Amino acid sequence: MADHDEVPFPWELGVFDAHCHPTDTMTSIASIPHMRARTLTVMATRGEDQDLVSQVASELGVERKADQQQGTEEIGRVLPCFGWHPWFSHQILDDISSVSEPRKDGDSDDTAVRSAKIAHYKKVLIPSTDDERFFLSLPDPKPLSTLISETRERLNAHQYALVGEIGLDRAFRLPSPWVQEELEGRDASLTPGSREGRKLSPYRVQPTHQRAVFKAQLRLAGELRRAVSVHSVQAHGAVFEVLQELWKGHKRKVPSRRERRRRGSAVGAHDLSDAEQETAHRTDVESSHSATQKPLASTTPSDPLPFPPRICMHSYSGPTEPIRQFLRPSVPSDVYFSFSSVINFTNPSADKVIEVIKALPDDRILIESDLHRAGQQMDELLEQIARTICQLRGWELHDGVRRLAENWKRFVFG
Repeated sequence: MADHDEVPFPWELGVFDAHCHPTDTMTSIASIPHMRARTLTVMATRGEDQDLVSQVASELGVERKADQQQGTEEIGRVLPCFGWHPWFSHQILDDISSVSEPRKDGDSDDTAVRSAKIAHYKKVLIPSTDDERFFLSLPDPKPLSTLISETRERLNAHQYALVGEIGLDRAFRLPSPWVQEELEGRDASLTPGSREGRKLSPYRVQPTHQRAVFKAQLRLAGELRRAVSVHSVQAHGAVFEVLQELWKGHKRKVPSRRERRRRGSAVGAHDLSDAEQETAHRTDVESSHSATQKPLASTTPSDPLPFPPRICMHSYSGPTEPIRQFLRPSVPSDVYFSFSSVINFTNPSADKVIEVIKALPDDRILIESDLHRAGQQMDELLEQIARTICQLRGWELHDGVRRLAENWKRFVFG
């Protein structure tokens, strides 16, 4: 077999970026039609970029599903995703699972808004503080019910849009308020709202608040049967716990070994996916329990679900062991794992990621750039991660690129 690096890269097979942020640099959007990648799965993260993602998708996306049997590829250059990232979850006021503070008699409108804003941020940020200057430098919080309503409208406007980027993050800290020197050096080409080089404050978002925002968006994805792209940093166990709450009562029925052998002898193969085949032997003990659960097959493709049907753990950085629980045959969501060069192979945990990539089933691996600018660099990063995964998996390059494309289509469309 020829060295992977010597084989021309087969762009003609279709290369799909499962997670990127080109709307963070709107000046780069004009380069998308000239890129070699077939489709970019473009994430929204906060208030400033939701409409930008929708706008770019309307201009460069095609609302027609790819026909895998006929081989048509009319998916468009951009597939939009709408969601609220955990880095900005403090900007959301949870009016769904909690009750707002009552307005005090005698407060003026301005005083009431100011007091409510301070109370909200004091409640959702840790460590505890009375730093009103910091609270007032933050955006006025948006009700969670409004976020869900607006996201539902955007998803309905784009038939195949995903929910993302959403998730949990135990490591991040909020940026400090802008200071004059930082404002003077700000890059005007960047979409506002992100850190943009500011110093970090000591404040984080309460894990319980992050979970409430995350869970509400997962439920919306289930309601509309859309796939989700999940951010998880030092929170893989917490993400799984939230999903378990939504999966409760909807586990898939797992056939026993005897049933699988009987079915295999009758038709030559069983119906489980690659992921289910690889983990079925670990989960036979669950069969008798899950037989009493509601199987996913009892729903039709248009029925709402209380959980997303497909999930991508984006730039997965966890160890090998947790992936087994995500891939149990009884899990009613199909869980995929995507990898990027910029996140997964530029830190000391690269050896751990190599083990994960080698351990995953063939049909649950995706590639991404996770880049904030479209263009040649994004193409180069996609080629780099595709070649890396093919080498680690022992795939011939053409076969591997074709597999990755099929995985993306199955993740997006089911």
